[in-house]
Amino acid sequence: MVNDFFYKQPVRIWFGEGKFQQLESVMAELGCKKCVLVCGRHFAPEAKAMMEKMPAIAAVYGEVEQNPQLAGVEETVRLARSLGADTIVGIGGGSSMDTAKFAAAAAPGTESAEAYYTGAAAFPGHSLTIIAVPTTAGTGAEVTQVSVMSRGSEKRTINNPLFMPTAAIVDPSLTMTVPPRTTMNTGLDALAHALEGFWSVNHQPIADLFAVEAVRIIMENLETAWRDGSNKEARGNMLYASLLAGLAFSNPRTAGCHGCSYPLSEDYHLPHGEACAFTLDSFVRINADERLESLCRKAGLTGTQELAERIAALKQLAGLRTRLSDLGEVDMDKLCHDCAVHVLMNNNPVKMDEAALREMFEKLK
Repeated sequence: MVNDFFYKQPVRIWFGEGKFQQLESVMAELGCKKCVLVCGRHFAPEAKAMMEKMPAIAAVYGEVEQNPQLAGVEETVRLARSLGADTIVGIGGGSSMDTAKFAAAAAPGTESAEAYYTGAAAFPGHSLTIIAVPTTAGTGAEVTQVSVMSRGSEKRTINNPLFMPTAAIVDPSLTMTVPPRTTMNTGLDALAHALEGFWSVNHQPIADLFAVEAVRIIMENLETAWRDGSNKEARGNMLYASLLAGLAFSNPRTAGCHGCSYPLSEDYHLPHGEACAFTLDSFVRINADERLESLCRKAGLTGTQELAERIAALKQLAGLRTRLSDLGEVDMDKLCHDCAVHVLMNNNPVKMDEAALREMFEKLK
């Protein structure tokens, strides 16, 4: 018998090769008159060229960093307010989309982005229209109400319904130039989203369906996409899997791997995907149960042992950091404490206190 559950997914999704070319028509369909486009430096020249062709793009903020800083939100909010924008378009990886989502929620208000970040002020009652356009296959930020934001070295996950995009344009052609290391980092991030959504204590049957299919597709395509970035089929499959993984964790939320990823990013400067991957195979072993064994079989694997081994092999293949010794001098007490108290650790099905985390990390020395 299926247990009670709640599921919500309000994002309109346009998926397919060349869909990015429909951005202007999507904006018109949503009633967007004036927008600020948010992206990273690599996309900024193309974004500025788009301004010449699309009158609705009133400004571009093209300075989003890998771990997005609150200062980028502040500048985007300033532009949106000064121009009277009704829409924020975020194009890029999770950093650009998270900046766009936060800015869209803050812009209708009168307070600073920092006030909303710290909780000194409550977000206004509505956000600007948000259009999310992923250029990497990993974050799933185009279908979640989460923004991961940094203020200096502090990194915080903020969950707010106002962050949920109005629309997502998911076009595999935008991922074709992603370099191999980023392909692996983001692909393993997507795998973590699917697995954590599945084993989260908040798991539910609709999200589970997305998780199983995402795991299957990722395990069949990630290595190919890493080896041959020009393989359109693998790229398209990975972006689809990333979307499914986003849907898989949007309601249940992530758990232990992501709980550990924040201290690993803040203190040891691992990119988000690599930080999630650092403990992913460990958590597969820790959280192994019949549900996870069943997922593995449905995804074409023999079981959790093969899943953990293949994750470890993918990390090794791409030269990702996998041992504490790869991180330099590690403060084990602080690392275990910071991971244990992270709110996402509460979603893990196996209780992970400081002692349990120390046991896990000791195996990774």
